[in-house]
Amino acid sequence: MQNKKVASSQHLVSRILGIDPGYGRIGIAVVEKTNRGENLIHSECFETDAKLEHSKRLLALGEKIKATINKYEPNKIAIETLLWSKNKKTALQVAEARGVILLEAERSGVLIKEYNPNQIKLAVTGYGKSDKKQVINMVEKLIKLEPGKRHDDEYDAIAIALTCSAISLSTEKLV
Repeated sequence: MQNKKVASSQHLVSRILGIDPGYGRIGIAVVEKTNRGENLIHSECFETDAKLEHSKRLLALGEKIKATINKYEPNKIAIETLLWSKNKKTALQVAEARGVILLEAERSGVLIKEYNPNQIKLAVTGYGKSDKKQVINMVEKLIKLEPGKRHDDEYDAIAIALTCSAISLSTEKLV
């Protein structure tokens, strides 16, 4: 399923779809790892329509993930594990959204990798308890971003994809 549209001087190692799961909105990023480093191919913050019924919002999330997988043809999907919230309603909604995302990822047959927030922060900043600003700052240093405003969820999705790239690289070198 890997798309080989990479400059001839670069060898594509993997294409990673990073997902920051949520119910109201999700961060999506597609990062290509080549022999020259990582390139951001696409990123966005997808928001569901708050006026829709609960099940319709979940359906919209699933359709978005399926369309993104079909369009960008990743060979890895990286998703953040659930961080328990004090707000039980929010935690349940995010858990349901994560379930829909994982279902679509599994249906695609693409390798799924899951990372907890501390793993992501550690991989991107070198410190597992970094704050959002530190993560954003390092993402901007680690990968070339086109100018423009990005939502925190989008930066998180990029960080998740970069984490997958870094962890994959370290484990692939061990084998």
